[in-house]
Amino acid sequence: QTDLDVLQIFIDNSQGGNNPPPSDLLPIELGEQEWEDGRLIGLCSSNHGLVPCYMNYGLSGGIPPEIGNLTNLTYLGLWSNQLTGEIPPEIGYLESLTSLDLRWNQLTDSIPSEIGNLDSLTYLNLDDNYLIGSIPPEIGNLINLTDLWLSDNQLTGSIPSEIGNMTNLTSLSLGD
Repeated sequence: QTDLDVLQIFIDNSQGGNNPPPSDLLPIELGEQEWEDGRLIGLCSSNHGLVPCYMNYGLSGGIPPEIGNLTNLTYLGLWSNQLTGEIPPEIGYLESLTSLDLRWNQLTDSIPSEIGNLDSLTYLNLDDNYLIGSIPPEIGNLINLTDLWLSDNQLTGSIPSEIGNMTNLTSLSLGD
């Protein structure tokens, strides 16, 4: 039930957006989902129209701090929506996460240092948002990361030397 409650918060937060999901949409119908032993392990909800994440409406509003309750989640794809506000620090509770894709949204504030807790992560894409500040040095804890995409934000400062700890990194995008 906790996982369904988080999905309901996404639906509720999106009601003020330009193209909201129906207010009577059941949480189990939000995007493409994968469940295992009664827990959500994969969620893909995109307004872009590409398989496997097809939806004909967009999520908007903030990513709720309750996202941290989805502790069994291995894949989270919320790209090409109208999500705003910060990436909540509670994202750091998703220690099973292997792929996090939040590109093409309107996220602001800095990248939370708690993202460094996601040591199972192999793919991280935060491209095309309005993220500010510097890249947190804790990102160097993501030693399993193969892909890091942070382009087209408003990041400042130096590239942290801790990125050198990412010996599995094969793709790095820090442009614009």
